Amino acid sequence: MNVSRVVSSLRPSARSYATKHSQKFPRPKPGTAERPAYHAPDPLVNNPKAAVTTLHDENLTFIHRPPPSAPSPHSFTTNPSSPLLMGTPKSVDGPLPPFARPGLQKPDPPRASDETIGEIRKLRENEPEKYSRGELARMFNVTRSFISMVAPLKVQKRKQIVKKVEAEHEAARSRWSQRHSLVKAIRNKRRELW
Repeated sequence: MNVSRVVSSLRPSARSYATKHSQKFPRPKPGTAERPAYHAPDPLVNNPKAAVTTLHDENLTFIHRPPPSAPSPHSFTTNPSSPLLMGTPKSVDGPLPPFARPGLQKPDPPRASDETIGEIRKLRENEPEKYSRGELARMFNVTRSFISMVAPLKVQKRKQIVKKVEAEHEAARSRWSQRHSLVKAIRNKRRELW
C-alpha cells in the first residue's frame, strides 16, 4: 500500500473534525479548558417574583427581588440601624429561623444577694483550706470564678495553700511506679513540644 494514499485518505476526516470543533467551541488558549466558563444567570432577571418598574422619562429600570427567607427581627430590613428609618413595629408572620447557638439563649442566673456574698467572704477568710473555691461554688450554686472575684485570698495565704497542695501531690507522685512516672514524663514533654 502506498503511504501517500493513506495520508491523503486521513486528511479530509481530520480537517472536517477540526472544522466541526471550531464551529461548536472557539479555539481555547493554551493551558485553558476546552469549554467556556460557566456564567450563572442573573437572579434579578430570572426571579419570577421580582417586581420590575420602568421609568420612561429618565430611562431607568428598578428591579425589586423579595428576600429568599422569612425576615428576621435582627435584620436591617425589618429593624434598620438608623432611628430615622425605624417605623412602627410589625408582627412577623411565619416561623423565624432557629438560633445559631441555642446554648447562649439560657436565662441569666439569679444574682447572689449581699448576705450570700458576705457569708462566702466570711467562710473563705476563716477556713480557706476547708472552704475552697469549688466547695463554696457547690454550696451556694455559683461559679469558681465568682468566688475568686468576691472573696479573693491574700497573697501569703494563697501561697501557703499552693505550697501545701504541691507537697501533697509530690507525696502522691513518690508512690508511682517507674512505668507510670515514665508515661507522665513523656506526656509532659509532648505537651511542651506540641
